Amino acid sequence: MNAIQLKPEFTDILQPLGVDAGDFFLAASLYHSHKVSFAAAAALAGLDFEEFHYRLREHFGHGLRLEDEAVLEDLATARKWANHAP
Repeated sequence: MNAIQLKPEFTDILQPLGVDAGDFFLAASLYHSHKVSFAAAAALAGLDFEEFHYRLREHFGHGLRLEDEAVLEDLATARKWANHAP
């Protein structure tokens, strides 16, 4: 699979936002466009649940989508994590 190459204009914008900003914003856009679940987007961004949620709120003003299907999927993920909590 080929790596994505960003236009220099994107690099200039993303650089001050951190090393993995491109991964985060791509994952966030896939999540917001209903292509992947919250858990999948967090994993794609290389972030845990809390950090991904924090960054969504930081950059978009909200974290979780609240549509029926997304909520059910996210609740299942939360239950799974709760059962594995130390």
